[in-house]
Amino acid sequence: MIAKRILFLFLILISSTVKASFILLPMDETTQKNHLKAYGITYWCLNKNYKASWLLNYRGGSFLLPDAEEIRKECQIRGVSFEILSDSEQEKISNEIASPSQNMETVILERVPKIAVYTPKGKQPWDDAVTLVLTYAEIPFTAIYDEEVLSDQLVLYDWLHLHHEDFTGQYGKFYGSYKNVPWYIEQKNAAEELAHKLNYAKVAEEKGAVAKKIRDFVIGGGFMFAMCSATDSFDIALAADGVDICEPMFDGDSSDPNYQAKLDYNNSFAFKDFILERRPDKYEFSDIDDTDSRRIPMEKDYFTLMEYSAKWDPIPSMLCQNHTQLIKGFMGQTTAFNPNVIKSNVLVMGSCELNGEARYIHGEKGKGMFTFYSGHDPEDFQHRVGDSPTVLDLHANSPGYRLILNNVLFPAARKKKQKT
Repeated sequence: MIAKRILFLFLILISSTVKASFILLPMDETTQKNHLKAYGITYWCLNKNYKASWLLNYRGGSFLLPDAEEIRKECQIRGVSFEILSDSEQEKISNEIASPSQNMETVILERVPKIAVYTPKGKQPWDDAVTLVLTYAEIPFTAIYDEEVLSDQLVLYDWLHLHHEDFTGQYGKFYGSYKNVPWYIEQKNAAEELAHKLNYAKVAEEKGAVAKKIRDFVIGGGFMFAMCSATDSFDIALAADGVDICEPMFDGDSSDPNYQAKLDYNNSFAFKDFILERRPDKYEFSDIDDTDSRRIPMEKDYFTLMEYSAKWDPIPSMLCQNHTQLIKGFMGQTTAFNPNVIKSNVLVMGSCELNGEARYIHGEKGKGMFTFYSGHDPEDFQHRVGDSPTVLDLHANSPGYRLILNNVLFPAARKKKQKT
């Protein structure tokens, strides 16, 4: 009888120790069926006030969530792979991560970032990889544009995305190829009407004012993520504040004489000493972009992510979490950043080893941060105007798109000061 009681108590003890208490979303290459939607699950949990942790460099940057029936169901509905962990299994993982010999770290995700995407009404489907992946991952965002920015509504958000935009007032430098095409004429007219509605004489002046509002948002503590031409056109607009760099077909009058010498690189975020492209029919803004000078065939076009100390440099570590360090290259109006014009205080987190070009950079401005990611669509090598949008169900494990979602989730993290 006593032996039966001891056995019964032992079985109760065993069952309590193996009770599931945590859900792990593995983010390694072989286990996770849908990397992109895993970010959406984590965001969903934060929105439901569940605690979450980001396990940097553990199995590709996995996420640790509490075990709850609705989380399991949500993972199943969205097709996200998950593993159930007992307290003892979770403790073993935590001890492994905490070991000084392991380049790993646990980062607490504390709050739901409020996300804004800068995008005009009637945006074409080829224009924004971030909107595409946010929608696919089921991460909610608010679309805003010039009126919202200029009326100081950026204070409502933690994270702002800019994509294929032109803050210089040159209509994307599409003039040479598309000046007689209806969509170009319509967009030009719409931009001029909006500028006049907002009491600006020129589109360049209005876009410059928007760029300065975004600058102030970052300086005040916001996080800005930009891709493609929004990266260099934003910095050019800041450096050219008060200088007319537009030719007559863009704004109706001549540019300032010798405007290149009037640029103030102290105003820009990431780039210095760049030379503007003066030809209005040239689909290029400046020598910040390496598109024309690069000679890399598609089959060799890759860039490598830098490896950082997760314990000492958690910020770049978060931004570089992935299941591979080698990312497929992809083109855009701004395909890659010329390393010679990147400011010394800007971190190059991804670069192409064949020619040294930078693809993925990060920096601080005031109390805030920014990340610039070159290229247009991580799963479309050379996306052209009018092409069909990428179908992300075919690229659910895209390393290139993961970098975007790292940036989306990054503002949720409890911040630690970077050491190096």
